[in-house]
Amino acid sequence: MKFGTGKEQKPAGDKPVKIKKVRQRVLKKDEKANMKKMIMGLAVLLGIVLVVAVGAVIFFAFSGRGGEEQPQEVKLPETVEKIIPQVKEGELGKSVLDHITTAGDAVRESFGRRPRSHELTEGDSADFASITECIIDPETKKISVTLEGDGVPKSDDKYYYLFALNTYDTEIGENSDYISRDYKDNKTSLSAALNYNLAGSRLYKKFVVAVKKDGKYVQVAPSRYITNPEAIAKYSSVYHQPGSKKGLLVDPNRLRGNELDDLGVKQAAYNVPVARLLGPTTSAIYPTINYTYNGRTYAFNGQVVAEYDLVFGTLTAKGITTTAIILNNYSSAYPQLTHPQARSGSTAPYCMFNGAEESGVEYMAAIGSFLAERYSGDKHGRISNWVIANEVNARKEWNYMAHTDTETYVAEYAKAFRVFYTAIKSVSSSARVYISLDQQWDRNLKNNTNYDGRDILDVFNRQITAKGNIDWGVAQHPYNVPLTEARTWASSRYVKHSADTSMLTMANIEVLVNYMKQPQFLTDSGEVRSILLSEQGYTSHAGEAYQAAAFAYAYYKAAAYDEIDGFLLNRETDAPEEVAQGLAFGLTNSGGGQKQIYNVFKYIDTPSHGEYTEFAKSLIGISNWNEIIR
Repeated sequence: MKFGTGKEQKPAGDKPVKIKKVRQRVLKKDEKANMKKMIMGLAVLLGIVLVVAVGAVIFFAFSGRGGEEQPQEVKLPETVEKIIPQVKEGELGKSVLDHITTAGDAVRESFGRRPRSHELTEGDSADFASITECIIDPETKKISVTLEGDGVPKSDDKYYYLFALNTYDTEIGENSDYISRDYKDNKTSLSAALNYNLAGSRLYKKFVVAVKKDGKYVQVAPSRYITNPEAIAKYSSVYHQPGSKKGLLVDPNRLRGNELDDLGVKQAAYNVPVARLLGPTTSAIYPTINYTYNGRTYAFNGQVVAEYDLVFGTLTAKGITTTAIILNNYSSAYPQLTHPQARSGSTAPYCMFNGAEESGVEYMAAIGSFLAERYSGDKHGRISNWVIANEVNARKEWNYMAHTDTETYVAEYAKAFRVFYTAIKSVSSSARVYISLDQQWDRNLKNNTNYDGRDILDVFNRQITAKGNIDWGVAQHPYNVPLTEARTWASSRYVKHSADTSMLTMANIEVLVNYMKQPQFLTDSGEVRSILLSEQGYTSHAGEAYQAAAFAYAYYKAAAYDEIDGFLLNRETDAPEEVAQGLAFGLTNSGGGQKQIYNVFKYIDTPSHGEYTEFAKSLIGISNWNEIIR
């Protein structure tokens, strides 16, 4: 013991307190180390999960979309499986555990979403999937094709390939090159350049999707055409709605007078035989019109074009909605326009257009585009309706092609129709395009080498829909039976008020209206297709009163159905060659004298119509016009 230090001595028992504090500092340091380890472990764990997740995505993208194996149950790596029990013992927080579990589930789910793969068989390969959309993208102006199926086909690689074929191609050629590809999936979108108005234009092509199998391309879906050519139209003005349904096949020799104004004509039709349009001229006044389309230059006859300029320009100036009927009159100078099966053995004035050869497609496309460009504005006149060929079911008389089965015949017509449709709509979005049929509806005659209109309509609708639905319409010619009989209302064993009627006349025109209301005929927007009664006439051979009464009867019937967009009477002036057959169809005779039908036609769509049609009731045997409507 020491004295005299002046300091108080602490008892020895206080030393353990100091040791305890040191120990606490050591423990805190250990806890920090453990926490650091824990964080590092968590980081490792999360890294593993991320690797697994990313691996799943990569696998799904590069293997699942074209994978050849069925989806398997996904197992997490062993490292993750060992760490998760430790996590469950409380080394990590519950929220972290939840995130890890969710990530693992996401990995499993992503693997489970892989499309199933299927073996392709020779019988079902072409129908394995469906092209649900083939359009021109309104924004990019590129071709956009969407393919959908239940799973993906097994093949050499992971891709779907897009090909552009010609209208007449039946398969992918051995030397064909694909224009786009993308990974296989339940729903796959492929895109390619349209190349509009270039040598490599794809506007008129049909598109197929294939996979590579054993080194060859195998088609996996039915072909489709572009269905919205109007997406690139230069002219997008609204359709020129006529003032009424009243129309006429006009006499070009009377265009410059005031007869059309006096008659109050609201619609008119005019024939355009295309071979007349083609070829150079030597006239300085009407020089050749050189038109370049899809990399080729075509010569149009300037003098003939000037004739059409006069006709369509005059009609447009009078406010008349115009229909052009595009006809294929044979010319030895342009045989490529005529179908190979229609180049011999016919006395018909018009032939089947040629969609079976590239030269035919090129000429039709150029003619359709040229006419649509020239007659979509106001400079040369405006055509609102286009009818492709005349009475196509009357093969021998008006649309000649060597006789074949209905499916083949319609397929050839449908090819040409779609070319003209695409050419016209790609220029004028509001234009309407029609198929033409006569009054022979459902005759079912033995050894008939023509076709029934009903059969043509059924097959045409099915074929067009299968290869890409478009907004076509029907231009019907419901003439009387026989043509020399003016009394439309007279009973006939050929005319019934049901879909199996032999003939379609104005007496039973509701049959056509009801037929076109069937679901399979509606447009994609659910509307009834346009019906245009583009040609029908009534002879005055048995008396002018019967002719006038027949027109009144027919027009009132047409006016009763909203689905009918026009009634165009044949014709303005009697044609001598028809008169010789007892068919004096004109409003005036060949010398210009007005018949009784003239004033009935003039006033039929005015408030004064009753004054001019009252006489017809007694001839028909009715007291009220409502009696003729069914």
